[in-house]
Amino acid sequence: MIKEVTATDRPYDRMQFESTPPITQGLQHIPTELPPWAETAGRVIHYLMNDFGGGRKCLKLAWVINFQKLATIPLLAIFIFKYQNFSAAAWIYAAMLSSYGLVWIVKDLAFPDPSFQRFATVGAGIASFLSVMGWYWVFGWLLISGIATRKYPLPDYAWFSLCISLCILGCAIMIASDAQKYFTLRFKRDLITNGMYRFIRHPNYLGEMMIYGSFVLMVWHWLPFVVLAWVWGGLFVVNMILKEARMSRYPGWGQYKKRSWWLLPPVV
Repeated sequence: MIKEVTATDRPYDRMQFESTPPITQGLQHIPTELPPWAETAGRVIHYLMNDFGGGRKCLKLAWVINFQKLATIPLLAIFIFKYQNFSAAAWIYAAMLSSYGLVWIVKDLAFPDPSFQRFATVGAGIASFLSVMGWYWVFGWLLISGIATRKYPLPDYAWFSLCISLCILGCAIMIASDAQKYFTLRFKRDLITNGMYRFIRHPNYLGEMMIYGSFVLMVWHWLPFVVLAWVWGGLFVVNMILKEARMSRYPGWGQYKKRSWWLLPPVV
């Protein structure tokens, strides 16, 4: 998963920039003071995802992520045939997670995230896999093995439709926002304030949250909800706070923040 994780050689990443000058010229701005707890959490995340265990940095986090994405396809197929679970839920979960993995591979080939291209220690790669990415294999095992007894709040056909729609829309939002950021940075480094970032300051995270949320809803077991709370609260929220503190140094940030939302207008 992970873009799931956003560690870089710099402790805070996923900076947004934009080439639209009107909002960023001639305006007074006061950088946001970073909460001490968020700064500490950011340093811990950076250490775990880059330097954990020490030693030579010889492993790109992108390699670890791509391995998890590609290995998901045969692994879930093995689960399905091992447990002889050919239910619609098992196939749909396998299709959703596998398709998302392939979407990620295409994205990594077309416009790779620089934060995942830096070298990290072997221990950091293992820590990244065990703390985030590997859990989505566990979710699949819970569902396909039958340990997760599925008692959805809606009829199966309605629930499956909801999960599939969340996954597809989340992938579209993630791809569009990451592509805009990647290609904008090739021309000019400034605040991104239009396109996918016009009303939402973190559309890439929103897309990923929708994707991971769809997986958890398909499994419908208490453990995935706990893991999701950790990923969203312990990782995504911290990274978004750190990112906003960095962006606040740019002129025009105050005006942009007032007219935009964190993730989902008009909720948050």
